[in-house]
Amino acid sequence: MTKNTWVNWAGEQRCAPAVVATPRDVDELAGIVTESAARGRTVRVAGSGHSFTDAVLTDGTLVDLGAMNKVLDVDTSTGRARVQAGLTLNAASPLLHEHGLAFPNLGDIDTQTVAGATATATHGTGARLRNISAALHSVQVLCADGNVVELNEETDPEGWRAARVSIGALGIVTEATLQLEPSFVLEGVERPVPLADVLADLDEFVDGNDHFEFFAFAHSSVVMTKALNRTAEPEQPRGAISEWVNDILLSNHLYDGLCRVGRRVPATVPLIHRVATVAGSNNRQRDRSYRVFATPRLVRFNEMEYAVPRAHAAEAVREMITLAKKFGTPMPIEVRWVAPDDAFLSPASGRDTCYIAVHQYQGMEWEPYLRACEAVFDRFDGRPHWGKHHFQTAETLRGRYPDWDRFAAVRKRLDPAGVFANDYVNRVLGSLD
Repeated sequence: MTKNTWVNWAGEQRCAPAVVATPRDVDELAGIVTESAARGRTVRVAGSGHSFTDAVLTDGTLVDLGAMNKVLDVDTSTGRARVQAGLTLNAASPLLHEHGLAFPNLGDIDTQTVAGATATATHGTGARLRNISAALHSVQVLCADGNVVELNEETDPEGWRAARVSIGALGIVTEATLQLEPSFVLEGVERPVPLADVLADLDEFVDGNDHFEFFAFAHSSVVMTKALNRTAEPEQPRGAISEWVNDILLSNHLYDGLCRVGRRVPATVPLIHRVATVAGSNNRQRDRSYRVFATPRLVRFNEMEYAVPRAHAAEAVREMITLAKKFGTPMPIEVRWVAPDDAFLSPASGRDTCYIAVHQYQGMEWEPYLRACEAVFDRFDGRPHWGKHHFQTAETLRGRYPDWDRFAAVRKRLDPAGVFANDYVNRVLGSLD
């Protein structure tokens, strides 16, 4: 355990905790937590650092679960796997595939830990599929007194619905039982389509594919669509050169270079948008699901993402495009869909949802742009992604979540002294006083 400086992926959030702990098992972690509580130190957990918010920051004890990263048990008869919470999604997928199992859905980034991804309601896209936290059949949570509780629909339904999306406010998730499904192959097709056509036939695109999303560049009349569908055809992995050219050279190095130009010379942004749309389109891939879902993301940026009712999708996208033009971002607007779920703090709780993400390139002023976007999302009854920039408080959020008070009751029961709170948790959930 040492004092160190922690910095998130985007480089915007940093803290100098008094203690950085890397436990190897639950017993060691329990000792760390109880000692911290006795000394009056708050405890937060750092996953892979991909959250854009200050959710991790603490001057107390920062826990790194990287050593608790194993698949503990697999039951192929039920499709359930018990894993440690520090296991990353990209490490889990090939291990689970060895047992013929896969996540039903994943996002286009899979570097998050199981605990971090679920705590913030990380998601993929698919109108009939829920976010990743819906895969949590059961979770083990370490409380401030060092005891562990197993939360599932049978043992503690209220606690389970709270713990599936908890922002780390209830305790430390140490293990989880995941409800998976048989491994499957996806065929992915990326192609440019006029924005007007996509918005005019949005339901057809969304409901006509297992997974559909698009990237809109404000100065281009064409969007880059991405449709993924299950296929009975065998996997056909790309060659190493083709994969590197598409995923690394074009999507990352070339695009990063274009963004650097746009940052220095704003007048070039319209041209950059048109080039980016063409360069990133017309790709086809057929492979194991997890290889198709996720792609490397090497370009650094700041991001805001909101969940709005699906019915508002087209109108909200149009307004985001207007703002992206006004603020001159070289980066795209990403649009995805998720089915309703029943986790108390899931942004998709109780409603068909469209997620809309806006980005600003590293080194460019991001707060005025994101604040303007948030004002629009507010008008559409938007709920922020818990791991991405937003400026909401408990007062502004309470009315957007029908089960807000039920989550608060579980929080008070599991962490009455606020050992797992920090400024972010208290700001967005309210204090326990």
